[in-house]
Amino acid sequence: MLTCGKILQKQAFMKSIISFVIRYIPRSFLQLISHIFLRILAIFYRGNDVSCPVCQREFSKFLPYGRKARENALCPNCLALERHRLMWLFLQQETNFFEADLKVLHIAPELCFIDRFEKLPNIDYITGDIESPLAKVKMDVHNIPFEDQSFDVVFCNHVMEHVEDDLLACKEINRVLKKDGWGIIQSPVYDIPKTLEDHTITSPAERERVFGQRDHVRKYGQDYAERLSQSGLSVQKNNFVKTLSEETIKAFALPPNEIIFYCSKGSATS
Repeated sequence: MLTCGKILQKQAFMKSIISFVIRYIPRSFLQLISHIFLRILAIFYRGNDVSCPVCQREFSKFLPYGRKARENALCPNCLALERHRLMWLFLQQETNFFEADLKVLHIAPELCFIDRFEKLPNIDYITGDIESPLAKVKMDVHNIPFEDQSFDVVFCNHVMEHVEDDLLACKEINRVLKKDGWGIIQSPVYDIPKTLEDHTITSPAERERVFGQRDHVRKYGQDYAERLSQSGLSVQKNNFVKTLSEETIKAFALPPNEIIFYCSKGSATS
């Protein structure tokens, strides 16, 4: 029988391994193989204390995840993180995503969503990314290879902190959205008043120190929605999580302060 000390040691070891892997192993490689190993780990997390709304599986807890590993974060079955579980509930409760006939562009698609979105009979679903092996279309978000007003919905999560020109990327998203189109553009947002950006910082180690990650080129502050709206895209803060009960937040292990950045087509910019 494991003692409390040994359990804590194993948890610390797991956190250190996950932190190392996501910091130094290329994301494109992880996307291909990580789900295989994590589903094996799921055997050791049997229980019903938490539930994933994306894959509807229950566990004693979720896996730790992050460079500074967060407890109870990653679903070992579908790989949904806290923000993915929140987004799924938002789509279910606040949008017509699962009912309306929609053409959807998913930029840098998350593994937990791809198969499930592809199976929706009401969705014409296209995935695109510049490097992800999971995406169907190889594309640069600065130059999206689709005509104006092509999509009803665009998802682009945790991309803007990586790209050279976030406003140009958002301008492209605005361009391909239909008149009544909408989208979700999530990024890490820190408790600083203004976005920190310095194009002279190119060293991965220095980028990690200043921006929080080796492949980030900026650190978003509380001006995130206002900044992206300068592209012509309309970006609004939605505090959906604040409408949910404490029991729901606990049961699904949701991020209690995560804002949904809900976007709609705005005016074109030159």
